[in-house]
Amino acid sequence: MEVQRIISTEKADQLIDKLRADHGQLMFHQSGGCCDGSQPMCFAEGEFKTGSSDICLGVVHGCRFFMSSDQYEYWKHTQLILDVTPGRGSSFSLEIPLGVRFLTRSRVFTDEELRALGLLAPKSAE
Repeated sequence: MEVQRIISTEKADQLIDKLRADHGQLMFHQSGGCCDGSQPMCFAEGEFKTGSSDICLGVVHGCRFFMSSDQYEYWKHTQLILDVTPGRGSSFSLEIPLGVRFLTRSRVFTDEELRALGLLAPKSAE
């Protein structure tokens, strides 16, 4: 069973396509810092330097999605869902001038998914 840690909504995919047409290949980073750091930020690939404390959760609509390891500890039991909402954040994320912002929603993984990710011990044979 392959479990995706990050997926996206159709609205997010459409916005990614628009931004990719204007800026080229993209990447996401969610730091978990205060204020805007808790929302995903979209950058042209390579415009944000990831560090040794960043984890790549996967690829969402062709874009790598990174999260700080501290924040990952809080979210590792959930699947993140990249979405879009009206409003303007005050960050450097590429979508801000369009009057929208990316956000992450989440759902808790099932026990089967947690086992597949190695976050829950395998079922014992009874």
